[in-house]
Amino acid sequence: MNSFDAFNLYLFNEGKLEKAYDLFGSHIVKDENGNTLGTIFRVYAPNARIVSIIGDFNNWDSRVHTMNRIDDNGIYELFIESIGEWTKYRYVIVTRQNETLFKSDPYAFFSDNRPETCSKVYDIDGYYWHDKEYLERRRNSDHLHEPLSIYEMNIGSWMTKPDGSFNKYNELPPLLIPYLKKMGFNAVEFMPLVEFPLDESWGYQGTGYYSITSRYGVPKDLMYLIDELHKADIKVIMDWVPGHICRDAHGLYRFDGSHLYEFDDEYRRENVTWGTANLDLQKGTTKSFLISNAFFFMEYFHIDGFRLDAVSNIYYYLGDMRNGINEGGVRFLRDLSDAVKSYDRNVILSAEDSTTFPNVTKPTSIGGVGFDYKWNMGWMNDTLKYFAKDPIYRKYHHNYITFSLVYAFSENFILPLSHDEVVHGKGSLIEKMPGDYWQRFAGYRALIGFMFTHPGKKLLFMGGEFAQFREWREKSELDWFLLQYDNHRTAQNFVAYINKLYMNHKALYKADDNYESFRWIDQSNSNQSVFIFERKCEDENLIVIVNLTPNSYLDYRVGVPYKGTYEEILNSDKLEFGGSNLYNGLPLESVNIPMHGFEESISITLAPLSTTIFKRK
Repeated sequence: MNSFDAFNLYLFNEGKLEKAYDLFGSHIVKDENGNTLGTIFRVYAPNARIVSIIGDFNNWDSRVHTMNRIDDNGIYELFIESIGEWTKYRYVIVTRQNETLFKSDPYAFFSDNRPETCSKVYDIDGYYWHDKEYLERRRNSDHLHEPLSIYEMNIGSWMTKPDGSFNKYNELPPLLIPYLKKMGFNAVEFMPLVEFPLDESWGYQGTGYYSITSRYGVPKDLMYLIDELHKADIKVIMDWVPGHICRDAHGLYRFDGSHLYEFDDEYRRENVTWGTANLDLQKGTTKSFLISNAFFFMEYFHIDGFRLDAVSNIYYYLGDMRNGINEGGVRFLRDLSDAVKSYDRNVILSAEDSTTFPNVTKPTSIGGVGFDYKWNMGWMNDTLKYFAKDPIYRKYHHNYITFSLVYAFSENFILPLSHDEVVHGKGSLIEKMPGDYWQRFAGYRALIGFMFTHPGKKLLFMGGEFAQFREWREKSELDWFLLQYDNHRTAQNFVAYINKLYMNHKALYKADDNYESFRWIDQSNSNQSVFIFERKCEDENLIVIVNLTPNSYLDYRVGVPYKGTYEEILNSDKLEFGGSNLYNGLPLESVNIPMHGFEESISITLAPLSTTIFKRK
């Protein structure tokens, strides 16, 4: 554990201390032979009058181990001999107003399992990593121009043991990694893994930012899981919540009796909608706490990226632009980006952002916020609204599909079909589809096909890859039993196939940030609800046809920009995907019949409710 000096204190107060976890929290002290001598504790509590440490080692008596205030800023420190790893402890804080608070350690590396709230001494050092080559490839990569297909998952409810208990972090590799490889995903995004008290919050109301949740094991177990994922060349993105905190009594909220980390002003602090408290990201100590937290996960867990939750709540006070821009919040995001990129420019920062705030994915050096990607919530909302319509009415809502291409290249986007869209009565993806049983699955495949051919990186929440009918529930595992039925198994086959096709065709990903990668061929056929467009890069041209009615056509003419031979490389209506098997088996030669503004065209069989891709040979 490093010692506090004037320079570290300056950085901490200015919001520029990038490794505050080295200075605060509990750290085991060892002799030259590696034997434990005891543990040193350090905590920041400027409004405290007395700070004590309690645990089994002193019969939870706050009179035994009173901490020493080591400076005028409110930093307390104490070394306790003979206690080591796994020791439970709490801070007892007597405020200047003589209020007594029992608090978990904000910088603890581990915590007791819910419903217990103690912190635990943990030796965070010592894991031997095997991902050196992977990290070297990451440092030399350019993820903006590479394929990115993300599998979003909740560890606890992805797959449970036969007795219903959770799989531990270190038990997941033989289950998860073969599945991700089979399905073609090259990244996994874990919903929040920091310690949190209530299962129903899904981790979005955390209490232990440096403490990996004990529900699924210990920190080194998670290191092992990430190590194994990296060995399989799979990126790991962590859902991260820097904007607001849980109000539970043992957490950060009113840590020393004052609003130490959150807004002092009640109106800006109290997030009534979520029952949480908004952090004041202009306070230097709050910034140091959070930016250090990002460094902690990059340094100790080799995380490949962060998905920042509820970014609108950081841009604007209470997430409402009518309340004005939170300049401190925006400055925090820029400082975070600069800090993360100084560590490794290829660590991903993505924003779950439903606003029109400008330049989200532009570099901070030119006035941008500094994210790599922004979730395209507009695409998600419009697309799902369109697909929920009965096909007979879709022609009246044609712009729901075309509008996203007006702004598709204004930012670097991820197209999310996330957990938020399959909870709280919204219905699962397959449930959103109208029509009979066959039409629902056909519409589902057409949706997935449209997502994978639309500009932007991809994200699909677990269960969506095999068309689970029930909404996601955090209390039980996915409905894996559905895979015994043909429709779900073939739906899964389709997702695996299109994922791998996406990985292998540069036109679908290489120039996602460039308007020249996309061209409409026919965007105006609202009467038939057919959309035709080209995806292209310097050495590949793909023609995509999306038919969003149950009507089929045996001689549908499509204009093509180049003379040549066109081969069908994807048809969501093929039998192996659960379709009616209307497909184009033989290569098609273009002919000199003008169509869609081009001199050349091809005549295709167009299947109902389908996505079809042709490649020019």
